[in-house]
Amino acid sequence: MDKRYMALGTSMLVLRLLEQQSMYGYQIIRELEQQSRMVFRLQEGTLYPVLHSLEQQGAVVSVQRTAQNGRMRKYYEITSYGRRLLQDKTEEWRTYETAVNQVMGGVLFG
Repeated sequence: MDKRYMALGTSMLVLRLLEQQSMYGYQIIRELEQQSRMVFRLQEGTLYPVLHSLEQQGAVVSVQRTAQNGRMRKYYEITSYGRRLLQDKTEEWRTYETAVNQVMGGVLFG
């Protein structure tokens, strides 16, 4: 897969999770694993650069909060710009998905 679409997919999935609720890094990793039935398994070394990039773009903000276990954690929240970016990335992904399906002879995945 083209690295551009790999990065597109990862940031799109992270934004989608954050659209559901604010989360801290490890929580994002676990939630992605659960919702994808263990297909997507991000390492921290992959996730945090994505989060930092999204934060620099203004798509997410980080907030220090006390977690349920009493520890301070950095939670990430999607911004209004992040919601628009998610829509754009979703449309771009659908274009990619359509192209793959056309090459595969109309076989639909999922």
